Amino acid sequence: MNASIDAVRVAGTPHGPVPVVLLAVEGEEDVLPIFIGFAEAESIAAGVDAQDVGRPLTHDLLLDVMEELGGRLDRIVVTDIEESEEGGTYLADLHLVGPLSEHTVDARPSDSLALAARTNAPIEVSEPVFEAGRTPPTEFADLADIREVEPV
Repeated sequence: MNASIDAVRVAGTPHGPVPVVLLAVEGEEDVLPIFIGFAEAESIAAGVDAQDVGRPLTHDLLLDVMEELGGRLDRIVVTDIEESEEGGTYLADLHLVGPLSEHTVDARPSDSLALAARTNAPIEVSEPVFEAGRTPPTEFADLADIREVEPV
């Protein structure tokens, strides 16, 4: 399923504020919320805004290395969700194209989305993952945008 980054917001939880990236899926009204860390949320927002932060951050550095080696990010795919007592953990793959071959690399969805935001690489979500996590966007409408929140 084709997706895009709809918003990066901050949710209040009993354990304090937690960033959440909302993925909009083509043809669906619901969104897929993925709770992530503050550093990753800020990096995704910077990528979406095409913000130049001067010296490369980790995600910028990874892209620079990839490009120097002749590769590029073809797409990212949120592939699965692993359920545990603490909740669900999403899994993702980076699909890379190099000068001689293609590679798939296991990665956290937050890192994958930060890279996709910088490259405009397509974002995909497997249908079972979307169905397991789909949530009406109204549940997140009142949350603050990550850009409006002071870092913790």
